Amino acid sequence: MSYDRQSLPEFSPAEVYSLALPAAPRPIVTLGAGGIVKDAHLPAYRKAGYPVVGIYNRTVSRAQALADEYGIPGVYGTVEEAVAGSPSDAVYDIALMPPQYADALEALPDGAAVLIQKPLGNHLSDGRALLEICRRKGLVAAVNTQLRFAPYVAAARALIAAGEIGELYDLEIRVSVDTPWHLFPHVLTMDRLEITMHSVHYIDLVRSFLGNPDSVSAVSVVHPDKDLASTRSLILFRYAGRPIRVTISTNHDHDFGPEHEESFIKWEGTKGAIRAQMGLLLDYPTGGPDALQIIRSAEKSLGWRDAPFEGSWFPDAFIGSMGALQRYLDGSVPTLPTSVDDVYDTMAVVEAAYDSAENEGVRPAYLTDEPQGART
Repeated sequence: MSYDRQSLPEFSPAEVYSLALPAAPRPIVTLGAGGIVKDAHLPAYRKAGYPVVGIYNRTVSRAQALADEYGIPGVYGTVEEAVAGSPSDAVYDIALMPPQYADALEALPDGAAVLIQKPLGNHLSDGRALLEICRRKGLVAAVNTQLRFAPYVAAARALIAAGEIGELYDLEIRVSVDTPWHLFPHVLTMDRLEITMHSVHYIDLVRSFLGNPDSVSAVSVVHPDKDLASTRSLILFRYAGRPIRVTISTNHDHDFGPEHEESFIKWEGTKGAIRAQMGLLLDYPTGGPDALQIIRSAEKSLGWRDAPFEGSWFPDAFIGSMGALQRYLDGSVPTLPTSVDDVYDTMAVVEAAYDSAENEGVRPAYLTDEPQGART
């Protein structure tokens, strides 16, 4: 097997993944005042010192409550009012439901900067429509695929880029937890659930390390006693010509107590391995402990050792995703790896996974399938 090991993408991550803050952050106008804004967006922006100057919600009282808590001067009942009351250099932070994205994007000024909450629609056709709106209006648009910027991911990315564990040959993401879907009423009637609303994070994360896979296989299934779309998935990535195994395994129905719950990302390489525990998903939304550990092949006797990082997925990763867009806007980084053009490819992988789950599978050549006369 021949391939250029020195040019593998995990050894040269985009500059924006350094998590540096923008030197002069632009004012932010938040479109939406739901739980994710309250629990992640606004706490992250306050922690980073990003100025939030406006907030919109159809239920104005919800926007007003957050404005009072976070000292946001502008409160609006329509997107059009928010645009009219915003400075020309505002960054619009869309945190609505995916069916509302298109109308919100259409209401923004041409050429505006916007950060769109994931996923980029519920189906690939939705993502295509949103991409075309952004292109037609000349929007500088990114998607809030914030797991790329979680502190333990950022630390692992830097270690891998520095060659600390050598060439990656295995990337495994495993989640086995009891997810309280009832906290998100809007998902209860969706025709697609697990991959679109959750594993999209991991699909996007894999792409941020390894690039686009050449093919995808998946199984995604419902729980027999729950009236929900699929809640458990297994997704396999194939990278042609490269000896790497990539798996995403999720089980949101592990309702048997915390003893055997799992929530981790593990990178294995030719010189060692790194494991990140995503504590947020353990007893969500309270969460359990985060952890990042590394073991080096040359120092196996020392065992797994803690690797330093600060912060957690919520809210710190949201600092990074907004910061990436703002640093691209101010010219301090040359690329925007979370652009709508890039994340459209994440949605293409999501769509391929659903197609695989519905249609793919190679039936073994069972003896019982042979014609009766052919059996001896």
